[in-house]
Amino acid sequence: MKCAFVGAGAVAGKYASGFGDSPLELAAVCDLDADRAERLAAAHGATPYADLDDLLAAESVPLIVNLASHAAHADVTRTCLEADRHVFGEKPLALDADRALGLVETADRRGLALGCAPINHRCDAQRHARSLLGDGRLGPIRLGYAHAHVGRVTEWHDRPDSFLDVGPLYDGAVYPLSLLVSWFGPAEAIRSADALDVWPDREAQTPERPPHVEATIQFASGPVVRLTASLYAPHRSREFNSLELHGDDGSLYLADSGALAAERDAVSVGGAGRPYVSAPHPQPRRERRYLGGPERLADAVRDGRAPTRGARRAAHVVAVCNAIERAASEGSRVRLPEAASEGVDPDAPRPPPIRPPPRGATTRHDPETDADSTARRDPDRGAGSTAPLVRDAAIRLPPVGFGCSRYRDGEYVDRIDAIATALDAGYRLFDSAELYGNETRIGELLDSPGSPDREGLFLVGKVWNTNHEHVAEACRGSLAELGIDAFDSYLLHWPEAWAYQGPLSDLASKPVAEQEALTFPTDSEGDPETVDVSLEATWRRLERLHDRGFTRTLGVCNVSLPQLERIVEVARVPPAIVQVESHPYRPRSELVEWCHARGIRVVAHSPLSAPGLLDEPVLRDVAEEHGVAPATVALAFHVDRGVVPIPASNDSDHVVANLAAARVRLTDDDRERLATLEDAEFER
Repeated sequence: MKCAFVGAGAVAGKYASGFGDSPLELAAVCDLDADRAERLAAAHGATPYADLDDLLAAESVPLIVNLASHAAHADVTRTCLEADRHVFGEKPLALDADRALGLVETADRRGLALGCAPINHRCDAQRHARSLLGDGRLGPIRLGYAHAHVGRVTEWHDRPDSFLDVGPLYDGAVYPLSLLVSWFGPAEAIRSADALDVWPDREAQTPERPPHVEATIQFASGPVVRLTASLYAPHRSREFNSLELHGDDGSLYLADSGALAAERDAVSVGGAGRPYVSAPHPQPRRERRYLGGPERLADAVRDGRAPTRGARRAAHVVAVCNAIERAASEGSRVRLPEAASEGVDPDAPRPPPIRPPPRGATTRHDPETDADSTARRDPDRGAGSTAPLVRDAAIRLPPVGFGCSRYRDGEYVDRIDAIATALDAGYRLFDSAELYGNETRIGELLDSPGSPDREGLFLVGKVWNTNHEHVAEACRGSLAELGIDAFDSYLLHWPEAWAYQGPLSDLASKPVAEQEALTFPTDSEGDPETVDVSLEATWRRLERLHDRGFTRTLGVCNVSLPQLERIVEVARVPPAIVQVESHPYRPRSELVEWCHARGIRVVAHSPLSAPGLLDEPVLRDVAEEHGVAPATVALAFHVDRGVVPIPASNDSDHVVANLAAARVRLTDDDRERLATLEDAEFER
C-alpha cells in the first residue's frame, strides 16, 4: 500500500528507516520546510510537497502518516480524513479532548481507519509485563507510580519548539498513560494535580506550558497512579519513562514504558516481602519498528476493516491530560466526562494459559509463529494397535522450566526460596516429583498470596520407582501435598520397578537415612530390590489416572527409544512428554526427532550438571560472542531444538539468567560448533 508522510523531521526519519522490508511504499512527503521534504523524498523515490492540500489533490495514496509538529496533529488529521484518507498519526492525537473525540467520530462516520502512536502496548516488554499482571501473581493492583521525564529538549533536540509548546504531558506522559489505559481501562478522575514553573535561568527558550506536572489519577477499575511528567528532570535521570505497580501480593517494575524492544532486565517483579528480581522476556530480542503502527493499520484496511479503537484510546489520553491541567489550575478534583471514556476498554485481561487443552484434543505449536491450534486424537486408534502413532500436535510449554529436585552435588538442599524466586522471575513450568519430598512446601508456596493463578502454571509430577503398582496412591498423595486437583502432566520417573516401601509422603521432613531406605530399597547383595512389573502394566495404571481426571496428560522419564516405542505401541493415552537427561555431550538427537515427529514434547533434565560441560572452550567461545554465560548457551542449545530444559539453582542471579536463555538466538555456525561436543561415550 502506498502512503504519504506529512512532516519530515527527526521522527519521520525513524519511521522511514523501516521501509526496507515493509509492505508500505512511500509515495509522497509533505513539510512546510521544502528542503526537508525534498531530502526525505529523494532518499525514497517519493514526490516532495510543501503544501498538504497540494499533496492530497495530486496523490491518491490511501494512507497518510501524520508526523507534523505536536500542535498541528489535529489539523492535519482532520484535513486528511475530510479528503477520505486513512490516517495514522504521531502522538498526541490532539491537544483538546473534544477535538480528539471529534476526529474519531469523523473517521467512524466516513468508514475510515484512524490510528495513533504510541504502539507501546504491542511491544514485547510491555506485553510481557501485562502477562505477569494478568496471571494473578501480584493480586489486585491498587497503586502505581509513573514517570515521563522528557528532559530538557533544548539540550538534545535540534528543533525543541514543538515540545516547548505542548509541555511534558502531551509528549512524554502519553507513553505511560497509553499503557495504563490499555491495561486498566479508562481513568475516572484526577484526584489532585500540581504544576511547577521550573526552568534553568540560562535557557533562552522557555516552555509555553508548565514544564513539570504531577498528578494522582484514579482509574475506574481501581488503581490509583501518581504521574510525574517533566521537561525539567533530565531524560537521563534514574526514572526516565518507568512504571511501577503495586498489588496486594507483589509489585512489578517496567523500566521503560515506551521501549520498542524488551531488554533482558526491562521487567522486574517482587513478591510480597521479597526483593525485586528480573523477569526476562522469554523470547529473542525483537524491536518493533515505528512503521509498525501504520503497517498494522494498512493490514486492517486491506482486510476491509476501518479500526479506530487505538484512536479512541488516544483521545481518552488527551482527556486525561486536559483534566490534569484543569486540576492543577483549579486546585481541585476533576472527573473525566463520560463521553471521554466511551468505548475505551482494556485489552484482553490475561495471557493464554500454558496448560494443555481439554482431554480429547492437543495443541499444535508452531515455533516460528508461536501460534497454537487444536487437533483431535485419532478415535480409531485403540489399545494394542500396531498403526503408527502420528500426532501432528503438541502441548504448549514455556521455553524453559524450573527443576524442583532437592538433590545437588551429592546432598539434599532446600529449593523453596529458589522456587519463590523462580515464580517472581516468570517461570511457569515446575517439575516436581514424590521423590523430591518437598511437594508439601511447594503446595504451601502455591497457596500463599502472590502465587499465579492455577491456569497460568504447568505442574509436572512423577511416580517413583517403588510405586509402579501403586500409582493411584502416589498420585493422590502428591496432589494432596501440592493442594491441586490435577497435574498438567504426570510422569513415570523411571521404567524400572522396585519393591514397594509404603507411601512416600513429605520425605523432606524425614532424616536422610530414612528417606534413602524408603526410596532406594536394596536386596541382600546391596543392589536395587526390583519387582516383576512390566512397563506396559504400569502405563495402563497411569492411563486410569488420566481417565479419572487426576492428570491432563501423561509422560515418562529416563527412557531409551526402544522402551518409548514399547509404550507408544500399546498406549491408549499416548505420552505427551518425555523427560531425559540431555546436554551438548548427550543431545539424544534420535529420540528428540522421533518424539517431535509424533507431537511429543521433550524435556531435558540435568542440562547443566554434566561434569566439565561449562568449562568447554567451544561453549565458552559461543557464550562470549553472544555476551552471555556458558550456562546460558548450554540452555539455549535445547531451546533452539524445541526441547525444554529444566535447570535448577539456588542462586537468584542464576535463576534469572537461566530463564533468559530463551532470548539467545543461535546461528548455524553456533549449532555446528556445539554439535562437536557430542560424546557417544559420555557417562556420569
